[in-house]
This record gives sequence, C-alpha cells and structure tokens, in this order.
Amino acid sequence: MIIGTRGSALALAQTETIEGMLAELGVSTTRKIIKTSGDTFTDRPLHEVAGVGAFVRELDDRMIDGEIDISVHSMKDLPTIRPEELATSAVLKRDSPYDVLLTTDGTRINELPEGAVLGTTSMRRRAQILRYRPDLHVQDLRGNINTRIRKLEEGLYDGILLAEAGLQRMGWEMDVERLDPQFFCPSANQGTIAVVTPAGSEAEEVTSNLDHQQTRIETEIERIVITDVEGGCTAPIGSFAQFINEDEISVCCEVLALDGSEHVRIEEVILAETYQEHARMIAKELVQMGGKELVQRAVCQLSAGTAAEVQGQYD
Repeated sequence: MIIGTRGSALALAQTETIEGMLAELGVSTTRKIIKTSGDTFTDRPLHEVAGVGAFVRELDDRMIDGEIDISVHSMKDLPTIRPEELATSAVLKRDSPYDVLLTTDGTRINELPEGAVLGTTSMRRRAQILRYRPDLHVQDLRGNINTRIRKLEEGLYDGILLAEAGLQRMGWEMDVERLDPQFFCPSANQGTIAVVTPAGSEAEEVTSNLDHQQTRIETEIERIVITDVEGGCTAPIGSFAQFINEDEISVCCEVLALDGSEHVRIEEVILAETYQEHARMIAKELVQMGGKELVQRAVCQLSAGTAAEVQGQYD
C-alpha cells in the first residue's frame, strides 16, 4: 500500500509510526512524499495560505485520484468538512494534547520580562497568551518544527509556543514549560494522529485495526463543538475532551477575540453514553454566550487584513 505524506521531519516521523504499526500487522507499505500549499508558502501567516486544509488538500486530491492508498495527518489539520469519498479510518491513541513554551534558557511564562517576544503559528495561542500576559509581544512564526527552533536559537524570539506532541514524536527532550490548560485550552484534536483512506477500501479495513476508540470519541466531541460554533483552524478557539473514567468525559471549550481581550468558556463533565448530544449542547451554549460572534469577528478581521493591525499593537 502507498502512504502519502508531507516531507517535513514531523510528518515523516508520524508516517514512520504508522508504517511500523502496519508492519506488525503484516502489511507492507511504500512512501510517497507530497508537497502541500502549507509547506510551500512558509513566508505568509497560516491563515493566508489556502484557507482551511492547507496541509491536507493535496493529499486528499492524490488519494481521490487513486495515487495513494493511505495518508497520515496531525488530526488538528483535518478540516471538519471532509470529502465523502474519504474515511478517517483510524484515530491513534492521543499523545500529549498540551501547548509548551520553549526558551533558550528555560525561562518560564511568568518569568518573561515585559515586552518579551513570543513566536507562534496559531491564532488561538496568540489570543491565549495575550489574555494571560498582555504585556508580551506576539509575532508570527512559520516553518517546520526544525525551522522554528532555529529561529529561536538565532535570537529572533525570546520564546516560542509549540505543541508538546510534536517534540515528543521527534524524540527530542527539551526544557519546556507545559502551559496550564486552565488558561491555555488546547486546539481540537491536538496531539492526535489520524489515518485517512478511500472509503470502503481494503486500506480502510486494514488501518481500522489501529483505531483507539476513546481518542476517537474525544476528538469527535471536540470537532462537534468547533463545527457547530463555526470555528476552523484560523479562529481562536480551544476545544478539549478527555475521559476521566469509562463513563465520564471532561470537556473544556473556549472562543477568544484575536487580541485576547474577550472570551467565552465552558467547562463540563458529560456522560460518555450521550457524548454527541452533550457536545452539541455545549456548542449551543457557547453560541448563546457570544462565541459565534467572536469567531465571525475574527474571520472578518483576518479576511480584511486587520490581523496585521491587531498584531502590530503587540509587536
């Protein structure tokens, strides 16, 4: 079977994980590297690059055209609306869902001096940092994980914000600070690897053996919320679900203004047996609290180019 993947070090590490799991099942694979628009236009903020699905669309197209049988993704990159020809055949057991701060000298978030410059690719992380430390400056940071760390080491930033799972998958042990999810609610599906195949194919049947049911439920809850609130990858929205025990799931969701000056947030414990219904109720409550208006305002600001103005206030 042919596995399509992006060529970044992190994407290849994730693909190697799937290759190893399939090899244990007796499935032989070959790898095909495909460049996506998200990889090509690294000099622009992510929200300007081909919209939602910047790291996914080309892989989807190659699969629909029959060139590849399997693709491997960071699940948070998958758009909430997917082609009907494709199936998310496996959701792997989640790695760390948390954000971390990386500095060259181990400085923690509360120790950073006023005016320190942080780099991030994420509008959510930007908004959450500005809410937590409005005295800091936040600048856009594009490039693969190696490039981001190099820019930090070159002194372009005092610190950078990353997904902890990415560092773990690269096998890197670094002195990072895990940011408290009470203040930094993770992105939907962060820390999760998803496997995509043609719907109804042999590849779907084979890779479904890799599925982790609890993680699939957690990620589905997170996706229901952001879909119903209409928050894609460009909007500052956090959505995080985690099993407490076999019967209960803790859910945290929030929507923020781009500059972190406003937010709405819900934290609840829901029953696993009715998780879809409860997820939609949480989304409805977020909308009633003004969450959709915050998302729409953010989208309008970004599409009008005023995100640069928002950024300029803090750079």
